[in-house]
Amino acid sequence: MISVGEKLPTHVFQLLTSKGMQNPSTDDLFAGKKVVLFAVPGAFTPTCSEAHLPGYVVDADQLKAKGVDSIICIAVNDAFVMKAWGESQNAEAITMLADGDGSFTKAIGLDMATGAFGGLRSQRYSMLVDDGTVTQLNVEQPKQFEVSTSDYMLQLL
Repeated sequence: MISVGEKLPTHVFQLLTSKGMQNPSTDDLFAGKKVVLFAVPGAFTPTCSEAHLPGYVVDADQLKAKGVDSIICIAVNDAFVMKAWGESQNAEAITMLADGDGSFTKAIGLDMATGAFGGLRSQRYSMLVDDGTVTQLNVEQPKQFEVSTSDYMLQLL
């Protein structure tokens, strides 16, 4: 698993915007920026839709007021699903990033196998990334939702 003090691995993502499909790299998203990155096991799932993403939507201005340049939500879902989920949650202030095949999630060691439920998914976590380097990492225990919340991240800032 990636650790505090390590750089994020080089990766190219999928991001569907109003301008069409984009393919930002880790450099595009993190170089020279302070970024809150949080991951969910899946778009449209109960905890993710009822609490995790909505918390970051509500707290986006407070996070940015504390020096955060951008907030990114990532899931092992395709870019079409991530865009639709973001729209359904009024998440205009959040970059809804797709890790369709889970390769980024695997590269940072935060993947989990869920079997028939959904296959390869991400563990629930949040991290603060400064210029591509992880400075805070908060990984939830299975079936927990405490240390990856927007409230917890606000306390760390």
